[in-house]
Amino acid sequence: MIDLHTHTNYSDGTETPANLVRNAVKAGLRAIAVTDHDTFDGYRAAVEPAREAGLELICGIEISSRLAEKAARPTHLLAYFLSGLPSTAFEEWLAQVQQARRARNERMVLRLQDLSLDVSLAAAESLGRSITGRVHFARLLRDQGYVTSIDQAFELYLGDHAPAFVPMHEPSIEEAIQQVRAAGGLPVLAHPIRLNITPPVAEEALLVRLKEAGLLGVEVYHSDHDPAVAARYLGMARKLNLAVTGGSDYHGEAKPNIQVGSGKQGNVQVPYAILQGLRALRDHHSSVARIAILSGDGHHDEA
Repeated sequence: MIDLHTHTNYSDGTETPANLVRNAVKAGLRAIAVTDHDTFDGYRAAVEPAREAGLELICGIEISSRLAEKAARPTHLLAYFLSGLPSTAFEEWLAQVQQARRARNERMVLRLQDLSLDVSLAAAESLGRSITGRVHFARLLRDQGYVTSIDQAFELYLGDHAPAFVPMHEPSIEEAIQQVRAAGGLPVLAHPIRLNITPPVAEEALLVRLKEAGLLGVEVYHSDHDPAVAARYLGMARKLNLAVTGGSDYHGEAKPNIQVGSGKQGNVQVPYAILQGLRALRDHHSSVARIAILSGDGHHDEA
């Protein structure tokens, strides 16, 4: 079994990359992907522990994007770079995404301070390592005694409808897909159930739209997907010829009911054949790109 959706403490997880690797090996997994939010630093830190443990490690990332300009919630795009880290150009684009996240954090600090909470961006960033988000502010509020739990911090201050919430400016999902494809990655729509799109025909229409924009896969197996939901997305993926992926969305103690490799009470079981399918898809697109270049149809824009 494998797990293609995990997080470390370099974004909003609580486990170090080394501990994540140890937990994956203990769970009997053959391969994992580190898919931290908007950063590859957790993947980089996991490379050596995974090599020493004999665990296959996939370079991945989870990018926050938007389906529409005024969408209430972000849409998450998973990207897998099966040949290793992507190009410098992609990392430069990613730095712009990270800058937008930090600007949002600065505004969130001001709102919390307006609520008479003595917090600072530096204190939150000390918990967040490479990427700082709302979960780190929640931990800070808990540690300083303003709330008793991370859930309470979101309920009272940080949730989507709470007084200190600040929306983040994300790239459109079409832009994110294009950037991933240009860098040689495989873009996959993460946990589509969270988009709350109904009825299923509307979900399928969205997948058609995103496939036209360059989407290559959909996360069928996820801790939030019960068997019926997973079966629905599997049917859509097969109908639209999209790759199937899956993972637990493991965050360590931040989501204590989710276990690496098995999700919630064993509801995620992703076979190694899924990864083999992704590698075949990568090889296919690499071959198509080479043929296009040789035939003179490729573009040779300078970075």
